[in-house]
Amino acid sequence: MLLWKRIAAACVAASLLAAGTAAAAQPPDGATRADATIRYTEYGIPHIVANDWVNLGFGQGFAAARDNICAIADVAVTTRAERSRWLGPDAPPTSGVSQASTNLASDLYFQGLNESGVIERLLSAPAPRGPYREVRELVRGYVEGVNKYLRSGEITDPACRGAGWLKPITELDVYRHSHAVGMIFGQGGVADSITASLPGAPPAGGGAGQMLGETGIGSNAIAIGSAASANGRGVSLANPHLPWQLSGTRLWQSQVTLPGKLNVSGAGIPGIPLMWLGHNETAAWSGTATDTTRTYTLFELKLAPGSPTTYLVDGKPERMRRHDVSVLSRKADGTLERVVRPQWTTRYGPVTTRLGQRELPWTASSAFAIADANATNLGMTNSMFAIARGRTAGEMIGAVRETQGLPWMNILATDDRGRVEFSQIHGVPHVTDEKAARCNTPLGKELFDADGVAVLDGAKTACAWGRDRDALRPGVFGPSSLPSLSRSDYVANSNDSYWLPNPSAATTGFPRIVGPVRYEQNMRTRGGFVEIADQLKKGGFTGQAMRDLMFSHRDHAAELVRAHVVAMCRTMPGMEAACAALAGWDGRSDAESRGALLFDRFWSAVDRVGPSIWKVPFDAKDPVRTPNTLDTGNAAVRKALSDAVAELRAAKIPLDAPYGDNHHVVRDGRKIPLGGGTAGRGVYNTLGGPWDPARGYTEFTHGGTYLHVVAFDGTGCPDTTTLLTYSQSANPESAHHSDQTELYSRKQWVTERYCEKDILASPSLEVVRVSRR
Repeated sequence: MLLWKRIAAACVAASLLAAGTAAAAQPPDGATRADATIRYTEYGIPHIVANDWVNLGFGQGFAAARDNICAIADVAVTTRAERSRWLGPDAPPTSGVSQASTNLASDLYFQGLNESGVIERLLSAPAPRGPYREVRELVRGYVEGVNKYLRSGEITDPACRGAGWLKPITELDVYRHSHAVGMIFGQGGVADSITASLPGAPPAGGGAGQMLGETGIGSNAIAIGSAASANGRGVSLANPHLPWQLSGTRLWQSQVTLPGKLNVSGAGIPGIPLMWLGHNETAAWSGTATDTTRTYTLFELKLAPGSPTTYLVDGKPERMRRHDVSVLSRKADGTLERVVRPQWTTRYGPVTTRLGQRELPWTASSAFAIADANATNLGMTNSMFAIARGRTAGEMIGAVRETQGLPWMNILATDDRGRVEFSQIHGVPHVTDEKAARCNTPLGKELFDADGVAVLDGAKTACAWGRDRDALRPGVFGPSSLPSLSRSDYVANSNDSYWLPNPSAATTGFPRIVGPVRYEQNMRTRGGFVEIADQLKKGGFTGQAMRDLMFSHRDHAAELVRAHVVAMCRTMPGMEAACAALAGWDGRSDAESRGALLFDRFWSAVDRVGPSIWKVPFDAKDPVRTPNTLDTGNAAVRKALSDAVAELRAAKIPLDAPYGDNHHVVRDGRKIPLGGGTAGRGVYNTLGGPWDPARGYTEFTHGGTYLHVVAFDGTGCPDTTTLLTYSQSANPESAHHSDQTELYSRKQWVTERYCEKDILASPSLEVVRVSRR
């Protein structure tokens, strides 16, 4: 029996047309409970329809594997702790589901988690702590779909074709993937240290672990309501910034439909069913990472005299638990050896000797443990499922409150009634300001105000995390203790705290660990608010107005300082060409913009100087417009400009070179110029990556990924445009490896085909039937 067969698009269109134009699709005549139907439209976007949850997951899993089987397998071999066995111990992991710096550190970290049995215990819990029945069925079908494609023999991606680690996945692999994503910025951020910390030894880990706000991962999101839209209905912008090369958080676009129960379109991670962000007929949601919130704390341990692996709690000794973790590792000659390393765990969590660049020495008298609010959280799939079924913005945020499974995300939702909602309900350690004041050690007092990192006294049970009555899990804040907001105009977030979701809606009253208030906002936040205000002066938002904002490529830093920089430049000898380039620049970061690259190199240096660059300091009463007025008398500012000029000249890059000449990616041997810019310059279309002094920006490590603009019009078929910046497939042999990247270069969008009439009208329609039999 054939694995799947193609059906002529014209015949299928005729058989499906009777299903209606706005209603959800029905499976074609002859489909059985063992079938899923995948309709592909332009740019390889799949629209999956099935008649039960298992088959819906099956169809989505098959379609995801068809585009990204190597990405799915890459995560599975990671969470199974088998990277060293197949790929060698020293290479950096490519999955991105922890911040481990080598395959060996990754394997030891995940093997420790696997042997703890934490996933299995969470799976045995009743919903919503454990998966909903529907989620379990979706996952079961998803795994079958991935494995069905794996058996097809059609794998062409050179990244894994014929590899020994390309194996069938299991349901446990899916749940491990979801759990790992939740801990990327907590325990996963110090994986190197957890796997190498020893008493009395130098702090381990090499500084790979970072605080969430230092990772470069971020997003923009806007939800427009009735008071700020042209037609009184909602408009949603999604613009998550995630790594471009890492498989564990790569996004992929699809639509999944179970008639009468679910019809959602959006983007999620290959390897996990459903969507991270998207929309249905009447409501849409987007999200951002909560960079300023800490989802973990440290506990400083007082060690018993003469025993560095025994700590005191209320004066009583308690031994650390030693677990010798072993993994197989491939040696240079191809043979395998077993590597064994001890890991030490306390009642609070594993011992670590580093947090980012901060060393945490394990001495004869003290050590540190990291406690992660998401270590016992397996609810992200529940949350994504429940959000997708919300018919209004309020129902979507209600789903977040009910499931409490989001690990580190804000949600911004809007609907066709024009209501907007903001939520920062996710895993946050229950550390009140009172407890922080009472329990923070001297290191904690240093870190808490500045970075929100609590370092609590592990010698006192009174300093353990608290619990809220409405929290599903012990040790975390419940929904009533976390920020949420409902409005009729708009909310927006660009990874700053909950304090300012709207300049007119400053919010306070939550513990410091949830995020800071009355502090300087990042340039994307400020620039976004300025652009929203500029549009509202002209009229309410439409879908087109939001698309224009997304790709305006306005450089907010330049709007604040360029006139001052040009004036300063003209006082500096030998800078005539630089002054002309900056004066002639259009102030945007389009691929054609001349002078943008010079400003980029200048601002990358100035931005590191700190608050001294401004004459007018930050004012909490005017957070969008302050700080301002560049201090051109500051020697560091003047040096930054001369250094930027020297840098470009040394690289033989003209000072007025078109931005895209040195801000591009290469796909299939072709250079694709890209607009956009760094977050520090306030360019909403953010792209970031390493600067190569000889070539410029030629590859990006993170930035805009899946974009959507959803504008509701009351028809059930929203005016939606989307764009997956790096395209649907990571496979260079795929026709959809770079096609949307080309659109991204031209600031063009894909008109979504959400309703039946639009799907069936696609000139590119390809229909694939897959069977579980």
